[in-house]
Amino acid sequence: MKTQFKAIVPFLLLILMALVLPAISAHAVGKSYKRTVEKYNIPDIVLVNQDGKKVRLQSLLSEDTPVIIDFIYGTCTTICPVLSAGFVNLQGKLAVTGQKAQLISITIDPENDTPKVMKEYLKRYRAKPGWDFLTGSRTDIDLVMKAFNAYIPDKMSHYPLNMIRNPKDGSWVRLFGIMSSREFMDEYQNVTGK
Repeated sequence: MKTQFKAIVPFLLLILMALVLPAISAHAVGKSYKRTVEKYNIPDIVLVNQDGKKVRLQSLLSEDTPVIIDFIYGTCTTICPVLSAGFVNLQGKLAVTGQKAQLISITIDPENDTPKVMKEYLKRYRAKPGWDFLTGSRTDIDLVMKAFNAYIPDKMSHYPLNMIRNPKDGSWVRLFGIMSSREFMDEYQNVTGK
């Protein structure tokens, strides 16, 4: 029974987000998140994805398509499911429009997020190809978090943050806060010009 409940939680969150967030954002004055454009110096390190494959972070980030990054961890029950539901919704919308993006979740809990844990996490959210979950040594993860000005000393104090890389100029749109799925898609389209 407990396992069945765990499997259904992401879908309940998706339904809740689909129903509640558009209504909240429709009544809100202005945006519920902060948007800035940044330049980041990303370290040339090798991380490990959910399949146990070593990947060079700079190679993933230099795709010709937009790259979207968030920082999460596999056992999180607060903000990570909301961020992941946003990725799922965005993947669905992009599939309908024929647009593409490389989605990358980077763990903030490398001590516990093994490839197996990350693969199960992505499976729970029914992630499609093009969404990778990365881990590495504590040192390497801290380097990446600091490079994106997203470092936190304690995983329990993490915050809602998405970043979209513009493939044209390498700049990053930093989105701090909770967005509706429409706002997320609008931000993606602002970056791509589509």
